Amino acid sequence: MPNPATAAPIATVNSASVAQLDAAVAAARRAFDEGPWPRMSPKERSAALHRVADRLEQLHAPLSAALVEEVGTPITLATTLQAQLPVQVLREYADAAADIGVTHLGPHFDPVPSSSYVARRPMGVAAVIAAYNFPILLAIRSAGAALAAGCTVVLLPSPRTPLTTLLLHDIFSDLPPGTVNTVVGGPEIGRHLTTHPGVEKVAFTGSMAVGAQIMRQAADTAKSLSLELGDKSPAVVLPDADLAEQLPGILLGYLANSGQSCGATTRLIVPREKVEEFIAGSQAFIEGVLVGDPWDPATVIGPLIRPEHRDFVRSHVEKAIRNGADVIARGRSVDALPGWYHEPVLLAGVDSRAEIAQQELFGPVAVLLVYDDVEEAVKLANDTPYGLHGKVFTADVRAGLEVAARIRAGSVQVNGGGFRADAPFGGMKASGIGREYGMWGIQEFSEVQHIQWAW
Repeated sequence: MPNPATAAPIATVNSASVAQLDAAVAAARRAFDEGPWPRMSPKERSAALHRVADRLEQLHAPLSAALVEEVGTPITLATTLQAQLPVQVLREYADAAADIGVTHLGPHFDPVPSSSYVARRPMGVAAVIAAYNFPILLAIRSAGAALAAGCTVVLLPSPRTPLTTLLLHDIFSDLPPGTVNTVVGGPEIGRHLTTHPGVEKVAFTGSMAVGAQIMRQAADTAKSLSLELGDKSPAVVLPDADLAEQLPGILLGYLANSGQSCGATTRLIVPREKVEEFIAGSQAFIEGVLVGDPWDPATVIGPLIRPEHRDFVRSHVEKAIRNGADVIARGRSVDALPGWYHEPVLLAGVDSRAEIAQQELFGPVAVLLVYDDVEEAVKLANDTPYGLHGKVFTADVRAGLEVAARIRAGSVQVNGGGFRADAPFGGMKASGIGREYGMWGIQEFSEVQHIQWAW
C-alpha cells in the first residue's frame, strides 16, 4: 500500500481468498441464524452500539493518522469531518435503534374478528462495500445501519484503503462472534460477495459503472440493494447571491477532499450578470489555495488516491481544453510535489453536455455554466444522468427553497448547512438506490412483516 502524498510504500496487505470470504459469510450467517444479535431487544442493540461508538471515539487519533497516511486526507479534514462524523452517525443509529417497534393496526371484522401488527425484521447478512474517499464514514453509515436493524455484516473496504478499515474493525470486537466480519480483496472478492447465496443485502458506494455491474450480479439471487453511485452535483448561484460572502463556500464544495467526494459540486451554475465577479473572485481564491503535504494544517487539497487516477483527471482536463474549454482559474503548480497531486482547476466555455461537464472525475475540477433566467438554471442543474446532491446560493431563502425543490437530487442545501446524521442521503436517477443515515438508513436493512391473528 502506498502513501499517495509521497508514493512511498507504507504496508503490504494480502487479499482474502475466496475460501476465506466464504468463511466470513458463514460466520455472519451463523451469527444471524443462531446468535444473539438479531434476537436482542431494540434497546439492547442500542446500548451495544453506543459502546461501539465509545470505542470509535477512543480511536480518533490513530484513525486520523491512518486517513492522512493511506488516503492523503489533509489533517484538518481528517480530524474533523473524516474521523468525527462517523461517531455522530453511529450514535444516531444507536438512538434510532432504540425506537424500532411495532405498529398495531387495530381490529378487523371481515370475515372474522382479528387483530394485526406490522413489524420490521432484519434482512439477514448484509455485505457492505465501502469506497476509498471516506473509508470510515462510508463503512459506518452502512454497517451501523445494518447492525441497528439487527443484521450481521461482512465488510469489504476499498482495496485502495484497507488499513484504515482494518483498524476500524477493532471497535466491533465486543459484539457477539460473527456479527461483523471484515475481509480485504479486489474485484474477484467483490464479485463473489455480491453473488454469494448466504448474503441477503448488498450496500455499495462507488461508481455508476460498478454499481450497474453489482445490480446484474445480485439479480440472480434477488438481493436487496442500496447503491450510492456518485454525482455531477450542481451549485446554482441565484442573481441576488452575495459572492463576497458565499464564494469560498461555493468553491470549497468541489475543492474539499481534493474533489474526491460523491457530492462535490462540480457544475457551478452562475447568472450572466454575475460571471465577471464570479471569475475574478474564483481566480483570487483558487490561486491562494494550498495544495501539498496533508500533515500541514494549512493544506486544503491533498493528493489524489493513485497515479492512474491523477492521470485520469489530468487527461480529461487536457481533452476539454483541446476541445475549446477556457481555464479561468488554476491553482499553483504541483509538478515539484511528490505523490499524486492535481492542482485545482475551474473551466469555462464548456457546453452542459460536454464530457467534462457530465462525467464524475473525482478531482478538484469544476466547470462554470452560465444562465440567463432561473428556468435555464434549473434545466442546467438537472442536465446530467445523476441526482445525488445540489446546492443553491441566494439572499432570498424562499426563492432558494423554490429552486431547491425543482432540482432532481436526493438532498439539496440552500446557503449551506451542517451535516445531519438524522437526515436521509441518497440519489435520484442514476445516482443510486435507497437512503443512508438515521431511521431511513436502518429501514434499508429491514423488511416489513405483517402478523395477524383471529380472535
